[in-house]
Amino acid sequence: MINILWLAAGGAVGATMRFLATSTLKYIFPNFPLGTLFVNILGSFMIGFLISYMENKNISSNIIRYFLIIGILGSFTTFSTFSFEVIDLINNKRIFISLFYIFISLITCLSFCYLGYNYNKI
Repeated sequence: MINILWLAAGGAVGATMRFLATSTLKYIFPNFPLGTLFVNILGSFMIGFLISYMENKNISSNIIRYFLIIGILGSFTTFSTFSFEVIDLINNKRIFISLFYIFISLITCLSFCYLGYNYNKI
Protein backbone atom coordinates (compact mmCIF):
# COMPACT_ATOMS: atom_id res chain seq x y z
CA MET A 1 0.00 0.00 0.00
CA ILE A 2 2.81 2.42 0.82
CA ASN A 3 4.24 1.92 -2.69
CA ILE A 4 0.97 3.12 -4.21
CA LEU A 5 1.16 6.24 -2.05
CA TRP A 6 4.76 6.87 -3.15
CA LEU A 7 3.71 6.40 -6.77
CA ALA A 8 0.69 8.71 -6.46
CA ALA A 9 2.70 11.45 -4.74
CA GLY A 10 5.45 11.20 -7.34
CA GLY A 11 2.90 11.20 -10.15
CA ALA A 12 1.39 14.45 -8.90
CA VAL A 13 4.82 16.08 -8.72
CA GLY A 14 5.93 14.81 -12.13
CA ALA A 15 2.70 15.81 -13.90
CA THR A 16 2.93 19.30 -12.41
CA MET A 17 6.57 19.62 -13.46
CA ARG A 18 5.69 18.47 -17.00
CA PHE A 19 2.81 20.95 -17.24
CA LEU A 20 5.03 23.84 -16.14
CA ALA A 21 7.91 22.87 -18.45
CA THR A 22 5.79 22.23 -21.52
CA SER A 23 3.64 25.33 -21.00
CA THR A 24 6.72 27.53 -20.66
CA LEU A 25 8.42 26.09 -23.74
CA LYS A 26 5.20 26.17 -25.77
CA TYR A 27 4.93 29.88 -25.01
CA ILE A 28 8.52 30.47 -26.17
CA PHE A 29 8.42 28.04 -29.14
CA PRO A 30 4.77 27.86 -30.29
CA ASN A 31 5.45 26.18 -33.66
CA PHE A 32 7.27 23.05 -32.49
CA PRO A 33 6.48 20.72 -29.56
CA LEU A 34 9.79 21.43 -27.84
CA GLY A 35 8.29 21.09 -24.36
CA THR A 36 7.41 17.43 -24.78
CA LEU A 37 10.74 16.74 -26.45
CA PHE A 38 12.58 18.43 -23.56
CA VAL A 39 10.75 16.56 -20.78
CA ASN A 40 11.14 13.23 -22.58
CA ILE A 41 14.88 13.74 -23.11
CA LEU A 42 15.49 14.89 -19.53
CA GLY A 43 13.28 12.15 -18.11
CA SER A 44 14.97 9.48 -20.23
CA PHE A 45 18.39 10.57 -18.96
CA MET A 46 17.24 10.61 -15.33
CA ILE A 47 15.55 7.20 -15.58
CA GLY A 48 18.72 5.67 -17.05
CA PHE A 49 20.84 7.39 -14.41
CA LEU A 50 18.69 6.32 -11.44
CA ILE A 51 18.38 2.71 -12.60
CA SER A 52 22.14 2.51 -13.06
CA TYR A 53 22.69 4.17 -9.67
CA MET A 54 20.44 1.63 -7.97
CA GLU A 55 22.25 -1.25 -9.69
CA ASN A 56 25.75 0.07 -8.93
CA LYS A 57 25.01 0.85 -5.28
CA ASN A 58 22.97 -2.34 -4.86
CA ILE A 59 20.00 -0.31 -3.67
CA SER A 60 16.42 -1.53 -3.93
CA SER A 61 14.75 1.46 -2.33
CA ASN A 62 11.03 1.67 -2.92
CA ILE A 63 11.22 5.46 -2.60
CA ILE A 64 13.61 5.68 -5.56
CA ARG A 65 11.74 3.07 -7.58
CA TYR A 66 8.12 4.11 -6.92
CA PHE A 67 8.39 7.81 -6.04
CA LEU A 68 11.20 8.98 -8.33
CA ILE A 69 11.31 6.59 -11.29
CA ILE A 70 7.72 5.42 -11.75
CA GLY A 71 5.95 8.34 -10.08
CA ILE A 72 7.82 11.54 -10.87
CA LEU A 73 9.70 10.53 -14.02
CA GLY A 74 6.93 8.28 -15.33
CA SER A 75 4.43 11.15 -15.22
CA PHE A 76 7.02 13.77 -16.21
CA THR A 77 7.76 11.97 -19.48
CA THR A 78 4.90 11.32 -21.85
CA PHE A 79 4.55 9.08 -24.86
CA SER A 80 0.85 9.79 -25.28
CA THR A 81 1.39 13.54 -25.67
CA PHE A 82 4.21 12.86 -28.12
CA SER A 83 1.84 10.62 -30.12
CA PHE A 84 -0.90 13.24 -30.15
CA GLU A 85 1.51 15.97 -31.21
CA VAL A 86 2.74 13.85 -34.14
CA ILE A 87 -0.84 13.23 -35.27
CA ASP A 88 -1.65 16.92 -34.86
CA LEU A 89 1.34 17.88 -37.02
CA ILE A 90 0.26 15.36 -39.68
CA ASN A 91 -3.34 16.62 -39.60
CA ASN A 92 -2.04 20.16 -40.10
CA LYS A 93 -0.11 19.02 -43.19
CA ARG A 94 3.26 19.45 -41.47
CA ILE A 95 4.54 16.05 -42.58
CA PHE A 96 8.25 16.92 -42.67
CA ILE A 97 8.11 18.45 -39.17
CA SER A 98 6.25 15.39 -37.85
CA LEU A 99 8.85 13.00 -39.31
CA PHE A 100 11.66 15.15 -37.91
CA TYR A 101 9.95 15.18 -34.50
CA ILE A 102 9.59 11.38 -34.52
CA PHE A 103 13.21 10.87 -35.55
CA ILE A 104 14.72 13.40 -33.15
CA SER A 105 12.56 12.15 -30.24
CA LEU A 106 13.49 8.51 -30.67
CA ILE A 107 17.20 9.14 -31.24
CA THR A 108 17.66 11.68 -28.45
CA CYS A 109 15.52 9.92 -25.82
CA LEU A 110 17.21 6.57 -26.36
CA SER A 111 20.64 8.22 -26.48
CA PHE A 112 20.05 10.17 -23.29
CA CYS A 113 18.72 7.11 -21.47
CA TYR A 114 21.88 5.30 -22.54
CA LEU A 115 24.03 8.23 -21.41
CA GLY A 116 22.24 8.37 -18.07
CA TYR A 117 22.62 4.65 -17.55
CA ASN A 118 26.31 4.76 -18.42
CA TYR A 119 27.05 8.16 -16.82
CA ASN A 120 29.40 6.74 -14.19
CA LYS A 121 31.06 4.41 -16.69
CA ILE A 122 32.06 7.10 -19.22
